[in-house]
Amino acid sequence: MGFFDRLKSGLSRSREAINEIFYMGGEVDEDFWEDLEDTLVMGDMGGELAMRVTDDLREQAARENLTRADQLRDALARRLAQEFRTADRDPFEDVPSCVLFVGINGAGKTTTVGKLAGRARAEGKSCLIGGADTFRAAAIEQLEVWGTRAGVEVITRERGADPASVCYDVVDEAEKRGSQLVLIDTAGRLHTSSDLMRELAKVVNVTRKRCTSMPVTVVLVIDATTGQNGLAQAKEFNDALDLDGLIVTKLDGTAKGGIALAISDQLGLPIYRIGVGESIDDLETFDALDFCRALVGEGK
Repeated sequence: MGFFDRLKSGLSRSREAINEIFYMGGEVDEDFWEDLEDTLVMGDMGGELAMRVTDDLREQAARENLTRADQLRDALARRLAQEFRTADRDPFEDVPSCVLFVGINGAGKTTTVGKLAGRARAEGKSCLIGGADTFRAAAIEQLEVWGTRAGVEVITRERGADPASVCYDVVDEAEKRGSQLVLIDTAGRLHTSSDLMRELAKVVNVTRKRCTSMPVTVVLVIDATTGQNGLAQAKEFNDALDLDGLIVTKLDGTAKGGIALAISDQLGLPIYRIGVGESIDDLETFDALDFCRALVGEGK
C-alpha cells in the first residue's frame, strides 16, 4: 500500500462524514450547502474557515453551472488545499540545517526524529541527533534506540543536565564534524505551564544564538487526534517560541484531518511532514492537494 492509500485510510473518519453529502445524484441545493459547512466545522476546521470555503465553492458552482454534488468533490479538495501555508524552505532537504522539535509528551517527537534521521542517512546526508530531553525517564534510551535503528549517532548528556547546554554542545559537535542535518529532541512541555514554556524558550534562544553556521528551524510536532485542543497547544507554543512550522502525526484513522488545516491557516505555519503510522516509511513530505484529495475522497 502506497503512502497516499495509507493517508486515505488514516483520514477515513473525516472522509466518511464528507461522503455523506456527496452521495451519487445528490443535488446542489441549500440543504447541501448547509450540510457541507456543518461537516467541515465538525471535522475540526473551525467555523470561519468552513464558512469561507463553503461560500467560495457556492460561487464556483453558480459560475460553472455545477448542479450535482459529485461535480464539486475535486473543487472542494482544490479549494481546501489553498488554505495551507507554503514553506519557504524545507529544513530537512535544504542543508545545512538545525531543527529543534517541540511539543507535548506523547505527540511523537522522538519517533519523528528517528524517522527523519533514517531518511536523511538513506539519502546520503551526514546527520547528528541531539537528546535535550534530560528529565523524562527513559527519554535518552528511547532516542538512542531510534538512533541505532537509523544508523545515526546520538549526542546526549547525563540525566538532569541543563537542556540548553546540551543543545549548545550538540551544535558545537555538529560544526566540528561538518554535519549537514542536526535534529534535536527537546523535553515535552505542557502548553498550559508558563514556567516550563519559559524553560523551553531558553533552549530555543540558546540554540538560535549558538548556531551561526546554519539556520535553526523550530518545529512543533502535533498529534492530530487531539483535535481542537491541538489548535490551543499550537497557539501557546507559537506565542512562546515563534514557530517555523509543523509536523502532524498519528493521522491513522482516529483523527479528524481538518485540524491540520485549521492550525496551518490560523497560525500561518507550513506543514513540513505528516505521519500515518509507526514504521520509518510512514512519515512523508506534506503535499496540500494530495492531503485534501485523501480527505474528501477524490482520487490522486
